[in-house]
Amino acid sequence: MQNKTFNTTTTMQERAVLVSLVTPNIKRGISDPEHSLEELVALAETAGTEVLTTITQNKEAPDTRWFIGKGKVEELRAVAEELGATTAIFDQELSGAQVRNLEETLDLKIIDRTQLILDIFAQRAKTREGIVQVELAQLSYLLPRLSGHGKNLSRLGGGIGTRGPGESKLETDRRHIRGRIADLKAQLDEMVRHRKLHRERRKKSGVIQVALVGYTNAGKSTLLRELTSADVFVENQLFATLDPTSRTLELPNGREVVLTDTVGFIQNLPHDLVAAFRATLEEVLEADLVLHVVDGSSPMREEHMAVVEQILGDLGAAGTPSLTIYNKKDLCEEKQVELPTPVTDTLVISAYVEDDLTLVRNKIQDKLTGDTVMFTLPADRGDLIALAYRSGEVVGNDISEDGESLRLTVQVSRQAYELNGHKLQPYIE
Repeated sequence: MQNKTFNTTTTMQERAVLVSLVTPNIKRGISDPEHSLEELVALAETAGTEVLTTITQNKEAPDTRWFIGKGKVEELRAVAEELGATTAIFDQELSGAQVRNLEETLDLKIIDRTQLILDIFAQRAKTREGIVQVELAQLSYLLPRLSGHGKNLSRLGGGIGTRGPGESKLETDRRHIRGRIADLKAQLDEMVRHRKLHRERRKKSGVIQVALVGYTNAGKSTLLRELTSADVFVENQLFATLDPTSRTLELPNGREVVLTDTVGFIQNLPHDLVAAFRATLEEVLEADLVLHVVDGSSPMREEHMAVVEQILGDLGAAGTPSLTIYNKKDLCEEKQVELPTPVTDTLVISAYVEDDLTLVRNKIQDKLTGDTVMFTLPADRGDLIALAYRSGEVVGNDISEDGESLRLTVQVSRQAYELNGHKLQPYIE
């Protein structure tokens, strides 16, 4: 008799029906509902869920009790029973009461878009800061909805909506969760303090910071890897990068800058998640240059750019000097390769083409190279001389006949000059 072994630790893959409500307000949004539903399919698959089918309802406004209409709830129940679904995932955010009503009627786990995104982040968080940020976002989301997640909290089998803080935390009362939120915020505040000190030290040492931003899966991590030979995770999936990664990039003139990859943006990014990850996203605020990476092959690229620009504006980073990089030109149709107008500060590249990477390096160098300034510094002030070299590219130097002063010609960016100008100002010719 042949012996058989069974894996008793494997959890059953969740099988989901995806639901989208289309209202006139949603139609007037940044992205069209059809694309949003396609994106929800990708999010569900990224979370490890089998997508069985999708259901869409057009309605003037959400139903306060069911979110979708009562008739659509009955249709959803019939479809779920026929296909053997275990979960219903909604493309919009639900209230606690709506979750409770839907669970009781459908006998399914009910997940909304926000909870799905939070779950993916919980899977991807690896650093202590990332884990704290995700847990804070999840608990902040769940606190006002505790009464509406009864069945979710009792399903101890795990799966989407129950990762991160875990089942035991989510079953605690509001007072315990509020205490945990306060503790997480204190931890995050301490991390913010340390991050601020690191940023200040970088600024004082003259380190130039360049931040990669963009819609999720635009190719930011690939660009970072190809530009810097960084050993970073690259995968064709949503939110492949969660924790920020910084690497040194050498420019054609030999100068080094710090290039930082940040978490990808997405439409309807949960407010709790933006708030929790604000400390990480502040790296963008401190950047001397922002590289906005766009998936040039996406038919929704303009809408994706609008989402990124909106979030950058909300963060207060809209005024930071930027360079728009349309990536994946090898996947573009001919009309997509054509640059939009105006073409200033815009490149169309493939991150896998070395000539294109050279264009990126040169463009970054051009953006960071500012005006030419001449300083006459005392020869015995090594600290000021070193600061001038750190602040920009020294293109000329002469020593006075008496050897007491040094004349430096420096190409310096406005950001570096504004930071160090007060120290070098008295020595400008």
